[in-house]
Amino acid sequence: MAKKLTSAEKKKYALPTDTDFEILTKCKQLERLDLTSEDKLLVKLIKTQLEENWRGHLLRKLNQLLKKYKAKN
Repeated sequence: MAKKLTSAEKKKYALPTDTDFEILTKCKQLERLDLTSEDKLLVKLIKTQLEENWRGHLLRKLNQLLKKYKAKN
């Protein structure tokens, strides 16, 4: 598998294993397809898991969901 990354991707993502690189490659392939908004969100979430600070992304999303559903109750 040829490892072609942009300089921005090299800075943004931690890809210490071939599996990490494979995940990013598949995400990029999926992004070129006509995905549903839910699937786009899922791919975006998966890509955040390749970043050094992936926990921050999860916390922000969890806080958004809590705010959204607490407002309904």
